Amino acid sequence: MFSEPQKRISAKALKVWRISGIIKSAIGWSITALFLFLIHIFDWPFWISVLLIVFGVIFPFLHIILFPALRWKRWRYEVREEEIELQGGIFIISRTLVPMVRVQHVDTVQGPILRKYKLASVVVHTAATAHEIPALEESEAEELRFFISKLARVAEEDV
Repeated sequence: MFSEPQKRISAKALKVWRISGIIKSAIGWSITALFLFLIHIFDWPFWISVLLIVFGVIFPFLHIILFPALRWKRWRYEVREEEIELQGGIFIISRTLVPMVRVQHVDTVQGPILRKYKLASVVVHTAATAHEIPALEESEAEELRFFISKLARVAEEDV
């Protein structure tokens, strides 16, 4: 088997994903609080309350601490003349090869949290799918977008 891709995404991705996990957890806690209130009002079984509280503790741990660390540790990419190789996943590692001849266009995407940390994601579009390289430094993302676009044009001309 070939060696894994060598380029890593920005270490600031950890902060971004953790902030996202905090937001998800806050929403989860709000829903949990609503259900606990309903359980109290309608006198539902006690075990439902315990289950909700356990999930309310486990979910934040997973989405704020564990998943971002594993995701960052495993995310890698490499852009070559003939293809783009992506590797990512938390428990199941997936490796994807995107042939340059299939690339139709390339975008950079930047939400509010990414913008705050001066990060951007590069999205490579083919006819069937879109592949994202998340949380790169803004300058690196722009350079990568132009580089992939240039390689895709050259690959298209060679066909």
